Amino acid sequence: MQFEKSASGLKGGFFNKKGSGNMKVRERRTTKFDHQCDEGHVLLGALMLIFLLGILGMTSLHLAAQDGPGISSMKEDNVAQQLADGAADVVTSWFHDSSATPTALAGLLAKRQGNPESGPSFFDAAGRSQFVGTADHPDIILDVANQADNQTLNGSSSGSPNALGGLGRILKLKVYGPLQPGLLSTVEVTATTVADKPITRTVQLQLGAVKIPAVRAAAQVGQTLGAMQPGGESPIMVHWGDQRILGDLTVQRVEDLALKRTEAPVTGQSYGEMLVAQDRWTEYWIGGTVSVIIPPPGQGVNPPLPENVHLHQYPTPGVRLDQWEYDSLKKIALRWGTYYRLDRAGQLHPHGASDSDQGIAPIEALESQVVGDHRGLVFIDTTDGQAPREDNMGTLLLEADYVEGLLVVQGHVVCRPRAEGKSVPSLSPPLPGTASLGTRVPVQLSGIHINGLLYAAGAIKVERPARVYGAIMAGQSVTSSGAGTGIEVWYNADLAQGLFRGLPVVYREPGTWLAKY
Repeated sequence: MQFEKSASGLKGGFFNKKGSGNMKVRERRTTKFDHQCDEGHVLLGALMLIFLLGILGMTSLHLAAQDGPGISSMKEDNVAQQLADGAADVVTSWFHDSSATPTALAGLLAKRQGNPESGPSFFDAAGRSQFVGTADHPDIILDVANQADNQTLNGSSSGSPNALGGLGRILKLKVYGPLQPGLLSTVEVTATTVADKPITRTVQLQLGAVKIPAVRAAAQVGQTLGAMQPGGESPIMVHWGDQRILGDLTVQRVEDLALKRTEAPVTGQSYGEMLVAQDRWTEYWIGGTVSVIIPPPGQGVNPPLPENVHLHQYPTPGVRLDQWEYDSLKKIALRWGTYYRLDRAGQLHPHGASDSDQGIAPIEALESQVVGDHRGLVFIDTTDGQAPREDNMGTLLLEADYVEGLLVVQGHVVCRPRAEGKSVPSLSPPLPGTASLGTRVPVQLSGIHINGLLYAAGAIKVERPARVYGAIMAGQSVTSSGAGTGIEVWYNADLAQGLFRGLPVVYREPGTWLAKY
């Protein structure tokens, strides 16, 4: 019994040990097999990934090959739209530069509305645009099918090819009435590319107009000009345009009134350099009378005057002074120009400047370094930013050598140029009785200090001799610091049409651009 039990225990112990060893062997074998299976799965996954990437690569190449023409077509479509858009910009430029406007269109693009009180305008008294056509019956249509129109659209120096850079051609241009009240016109341009498979596109946009009054005289003064005392004569001399004086005018001698003669030379000469002061365009429109400090021997202070001097024009028939309204001009300046507020010390403060701003000296803000350095419309407000009154008008000291721009001062101005000014190119007005650009004589003017417009709601005082190409306007009077210190003006006839450099005549109305088809 004991033996059997012992044997049985030994047997059981032996087999248990052997079984345990077999299990370990199986575990080792199972682990090795599992590793082999995992490696196989990874290899299979890698092969599947390579296969899928290959398919994706081939698909991408196929799609790229298929999309090539589509991408090219989209590119051509974009080019066609840009060509039409560029041509529309050229049309817009025609309103600003009469020398670049095609001759056949010049009359159609000029201001044809307005009246003697307000001057020329694109709009009638009710605010309706002079462009009244429709897309089917436009005011202006140029079609490439017409040889003359094709020359204007694609062959002239003032047309579109320079702007299009040889990338395409303009097929049609239409200008017709605005689609929104208050705007000027609608411009529609159709252009095509010059690719193997050309694409044609049409764009449409609308133009607005800056409603700023024309300046129709070389000098406009809202009060009496000059005084009956030695050295108190008018300090203003004008060429190529009119003087309009609401009050009386005092001159030193009758000979200081320029004679109007059709044979007068068209030069840049000062009247002081001429044997006889004469001009082809100058007229004097005086609200009251003209007095002469040193009359001809044997004649009183009111001797006979030249025929181009018109007296007693106020209140009837009226001295037509151009009215530049404070509020409307301020809005235009805030959108299109430069705005400053003038403080009591004569410093300029930009729009939006803080209360701690020390201001800018006028010479730093206004002086143009070279001819062509145009300041655009510069609006200099009153000390409190309200409409000008006697108690809120500051004084601007204008001592820059040369200012190019439209200088609108809601206050007083002291004109004291430091140096000799600049030599600037100019064009005389058209010959009397004509409006042809070809009759305007190019003249080089020397010693110009202001190229544009000098406007003062108050008075202008001249402390050193100054020359202007453009016009001057004063709500009060113009005086000088002494005899021989005056301001001489050569009128720029573009101002009579409301053409002001640095200020858009017309502009793209935001939000109106449309690619039609």
